[in-house]
Amino acid sequence: MESIKNYVEGFIRLTGISGNAVPIVRHISLVLIAILLAWAAGALCKKLIIPIVRHITKKTKSNWDEIIFNDNVLITASRIMPAIVIAWLLPLVFFQYPTVHTILEKLTALYIVVMSARLFIALINSLNQLKLSSSPAMRQYIRTFCGVLKVILILITAIVMVAILFNKNPMSIFAGLGATSAIMMLVFQDTIQGLVAGIRLTSNDMVRKGDWITVPSTLADGVVEDISLTTVKVRNFDNTTVTVTPLTLVSGSFQNWRSMQNGEGRRVKRLLYVDFRSVKLADEALKTSLLTNKLLSEEQMKGQEVNVSLFRKFVEQYLKNRPEVNEKLTLVVRQVEATQAGLPIEFVFFIKNSPDIHYEHTLADIIEHLYAYTHAFGLTIYQQYPEQ
Repeated sequence: MESIKNYVEGFIRLTGISGNAVPIVRHISLVLIAILLAWAAGALCKKLIIPIVRHITKKTKSNWDEIIFNDNVLITASRIMPAIVIAWLLPLVFFQYPTVHTILEKLTALYIVVMSARLFIALINSLNQLKLSSSPAMRQYIRTFCGVLKVILILITAIVMVAILFNKNPMSIFAGLGATSAIMMLVFQDTIQGLVAGIRLTSNDMVRKGDWITVPSTLADGVVEDISLTTVKVRNFDNTTVTVTPLTLVSGSFQNWRSMQNGEGRRVKRLLYVDFRSVKLADEALKTSLLTNKLLSEEQMKGQEVNVSLFRKFVEQYLKNRPEVNEKLTLVVRQVEATQAGLPIEFVFFIKNSPDIHYEHTLADIIEHLYAYTHAFGLTIYQQYPEQ
């Protein structure tokens, strides 16, 4: 710094300037030199150092360095260098103006602190983009951990900025926070609970991005699009978006359809109400009709059978023969306790999970066939007619 000052003094002597103009020329010259050096430092980083770092990262076999030292990180780091040069030259430029020097020193320090925080946040975001694990749960846990680091970093940055503004030691402010922690916990109670709930939600692998969830206490019934520390964004099947807090999911209850989607089938549980007046013993005419139409075999109709019993046998056989039904899983056709609406016949089976099988269409086709086959067994579906 002394060499710069001596160079300016020599320049002033060479120009022949004297008297009251000397301090003004000296101050303007030092300001221009500081601005020029700060600009040169920034240009050097952008035009030389950043291209060199990019070239080195592209030459390596691994791609983690390209993700960590991405353009956002490098550009943010380059923006700190001019401020460091200004902070270094401030005592030289404003040695005659201590008040201005103090104000600019604080502003420069605040800028460096803010930009350093942005640099660390950019590094954390880059770390979040690394595929450190193939497990979606672990990736979500890392994302949550990165979110916690950001919150801690922002809190530390705010404390350091307050310390700079009031000429305090940051450690004394940290020590003073212990006395006010109870008040802060009361004020930020919802935020802290949401933060803890978000960590529990991801660490226990309760929900992942792309899961279909249903939250009875809210309007959420769709696919999870994003999970953060304080919100879970769900896109419903009607294309509306619902935001749910992690605390709502952890403290309450919700249904995650992931295991069903990843399993071997999706369960169907339906009831068919048969009119009691149509329940009767199967006569020879009915048996002959069923045999002729190849609905049941003669072996299946031996003895004194009831048409409802024959219908249950047929439904089990029909469901087993449907290629969309997974017969390895539960397949039950049974009677349920009778009601005033008729005799309930319950069907429990699983439709295979396959891209080629549309669940709703397949389910509708099966149930429609079962309704239609009831007439072949002499059964009538219960239907309540409106009063005349």
